[in-house]
Amino acid sequence: MLVGRKIRDVRTTRASYLFLTPPARLRRALRGRTVAALARYGKYLAAELDDGARLVVHLGMTGQLFASNATSPRLLSAAKRASLMPEAQARFRPDRHTHLRIVFEDGGPDLFLRDVRKFGKLLWLPPGARHERLDRLGVDALAVTGELLFEATRGRTAAIKSALLDQSSIAGVGNIYADEALFLAGVRPSRRAGRVSRRECDALAEALRRVLRRSIETGGSSISDYVAPDGADGAYQTERRVYARVGEPCGVCGSPIRRSVVGQRGTHYCPRCQT
Repeated sequence: MLVGRKIRDVRTTRASYLFLTPPARLRRALRGRTVAALARYGKYLAAELDDGARLVVHLGMTGQLFASNATSPRLLSAAKRASLMPEAQARFRPDRHTHLRIVFEDGGPDLFLRDVRKFGKLLWLPPGARHERLDRLGVDALAVTGELLFEATRGRTAAIKSALLDQSSIAGVGNIYADEALFLAGVRPSRRAGRVSRRECDALAEALRRVLRRSIETGGSSISDYVAPDGADGAYQTERRVYARVGEPCGVCGSPIRRSVVGQRGTHYCPRCQT
């Protein structure tokens, strides 16, 4: 969808906290450039350009990155979603929440970044430049080992759920996948990180890798805002064992799934399977 395409034009909304690079500078820097490759750093996506620069994107909680020919009711406002029939949802039209539009020389689909709450981030980095947001990221979650997790949690009094969401320790773990991995490992989310044993760290690291790989295979979790670039929903949400299943029976022991708040994040767990 992106690699090998030359950028003809860039359109943005006005400056806001979404833009780590001012919109005017972003537009100047991207016009005429060709996307050479795509990369990922934890939750950050990067388009590597032909001049060595990078366009770095973070979707935050409500960001949506998709092609202009995508169709999905998740791309519509709440009010329109309630009133438009599927046949009326033929194509998304940029609205005030569409903060970036990239038009390509080949005349193919444009690229949109839409973020209703503007918790996402847009950053242009010149060739060879570094940025503190990327520099402070910990080991990628797909590469985490029990040993690394054990070392990272020693002496920590924060809950293990909070430790998993700390991007400076492990980069790439989100709320859904932390809950799911903790369930698979049998660890209660509120347990102090420093009290998780070496054996449990091994199990938790394996569970993180398993959950994230499966999420990639199924296209992610479309529970609220997330859509794939073509507008399609992910499918991992159909495999959730605990997340957003409050009151439903645990698939292992039958106990009702509970919800609590850990580190200001909604947290789901089985009171019997996780200790």
